[in-house]
Formats: sequence, structure tokens, C-alpha cells
Amino acid sequence: MAVAYQALPRRVTSLVCRLHSTYVRKMRYLNQLKEDDSLCRQAQASGTFYLFHNLYPFLQKVGKKYLVPQLSAAEMKRILEKFPEAEQWLEKSVLIGCSDEHRPHFALDLGALDKSAIESELQGSFTDLRKALFVVHGKDSPLLASAQSLLRWHDSHQYCSKTGQPTQKNPAGSKRVCHASGVTYYPQMSPVVIALVSDGSRCLLARQPSFPQGMYTALSGFCDVGENVEDTVRREVAEEVGLEVESLRYSASQHWPFPSGSLMIACHALVGAQRAQISMDSLELEEARWFGLEEIVEGLKREPGSSKQDDGSFLPWFPPKQAIAHQLIREWVQQQSA
Repeated sequence: MAVAYQALPRRVTSLVCRLHSTYVRKMRYLNQLKEDDSLCRQAQASGTFYLFHNLYPFLQKVGKKYLVPQLSAAEMKRILEKFPEAEQWLEKSVLIGCSDEHRPHFALDLGALDKSAIESELQGSFTDLRKALFVVHGKDSPLLASAQSLLRWHDSHQYCSKTGQPTQKNPAGSKRVCHASGVTYYPQMSPVVIALVSDGSRCLLARQPSFPQGMYTALSGFCDVGENVEDTVRREVAEEVGLEVESLRYSASQHWPFPSGSLMIACHALVGAQRAQISMDSLELEEARWFGLEEIVEGLKREPGSSKQDDGSFLPWFPPKQAIAHQLIREWVQQQSA
């Protein structure tokens, strides 16, 4: 009996370990890296690196596919040893995730180095992130978006807003500290609502002058101080297209790096069919109009490059699959087709 009781704690411990999923273990490991500077420095030696140059991610084209290479620490050192002060560069990296096998992923911006020399060495190119999100594999998009937002935040928060003194990044890049004042700064995201407006049988999409020709998307806007999500959706729809939202439904959320780190909160908004006359704010939008189901289905099939017609006009097309606006539009189609 005594032997059985002695074995019990070991069995319980084994059960607890099995209950901790791969995801839980990975999240706890990432948290350790953020809190333990020496452990994070050790992890850089076994980690992989995503490269950027002035916030442009590095891609390689293989056939018709665009790949996002992950360079080992050894490969990074081989490249960086050709440049001055190479030993300091890995310290500029930021932690952006890790594999299920606990291999950490870092992002590093080499904006101070010769871009053409790096591109020639690695047989690839640094590409605008907006373009990259159209062509890379879906699993790479969140990492690139998170990496750019974090790198941008560090670049714009190098000085303390209280003392004006330089702030110092921790090895993981999860915070910056002003040692003069003791203030710790953490990366922040701005909440943004994105709403697909429908009158029951049609959905409303719009475009801004800065959009690529032919692209339409859902309405969006930043939350004001003191607003909840519902208030923001109703205000933005009223301001931009002059419609009053009767009800709304939450769909999902997504980190989005434009114009900086934003949290996109996606909703479906319903307006009354009898009061669906658009009154567009021309300061915000270039065009806003209703789309029927058939036109939406055709637009989802259309690639940006195939939208231009012989007369120079452009057929409507919609954001890529990686964008949450695309998800909203597909959900609406599924609802209409049900």
C-alpha cells in the first residue's frame, strides 16, 4: 500500500504535464524569453531571423511563389560579418514568436546597411509589406505584420516622453526602459472597427483615393476615447455614408500593421432597407456604393491584375484573403446563400 501511495504523486505530475498542451507550453516559453534577458540572449543563438530593411520584409521568389526565408543565427553572423560593428546587430532584433518545438523567431531591421548588397547575397528582395501580404503564404502574414509593427514601435520610441532621455530595449523587444526616470514603455495597439454594412440583400463597400484602382472594402475607423465598439461602428457609418445602424454583430479581430499597430475589430452592421440612401463624406471617401450578391461573388474571383478593362476602367475587386475585410465579405456571401 505504501508503494502505491508513493507512486501517486508521480502519476499526478505526469498527468499535469500531459494536460499542458503544446500551445500552453509555447506561450509560457515565450513569456520566459520576454522576462529573462539572459535566456533570450541564449535563444538568439538557436533562433531564426526574419529580415527587414527600413520596415520592408525580405522575400525570395521561387518559381511563381514568394517565400519568407528564416535565417539561422549562423547564417546571420556570416552575412553581418561583412559589415562594420556586426556583433551589435543581433541585439537589435525583436522576438515575434516561436515554433511548436520552441525554436524562437526574431525580426531584424537592417535599414542602416547596404540594401543591394544584402539582396545580392541572399538572392531576394525587400518588398513593401502591403504587396507582400498579397503574395506570401497565409501562415507568414501574421508574423510579418507583427514584426513590422514591433520594429516600427521601437524606431519611434527611442526617447522617453517624460525626460527626453534615450530608452533601452530589452533583448526580446517586449519593452523599453528609461533608466533616468524608471518609466517602462510597452508596445501599444490602436483599436479600429471595420464594419460590413448590409441592408439585408446588399452590402456596402467603399474606396479611398489612396486605394489601388478598382479595390473596394468595408468601412473602418479608429475608436475615439470613451467609445465602445458599438458606438464607434454607429458613428463611423453615420459619418462616412450617412446611414443609421439598427443592429450589429461581432465577427472576429485581427492585428493589422497599417498605418501602425492596430487591432481590427470586425463587425456586420445592418441598416434599414427603407433608409439605405447613401450620403457619402467626400473628404473621407472617393466612392461608396451598394453591391448585390452576384457582383460580390464575381469580385471575389477577380485578381487585381485582371480588373482593368479595355476602356481603362477597373472592375471591382476586394482585399486579399489575409485581410479581415475579405473574411467579412465571404461571411456575408455565405449568409446570403444559406
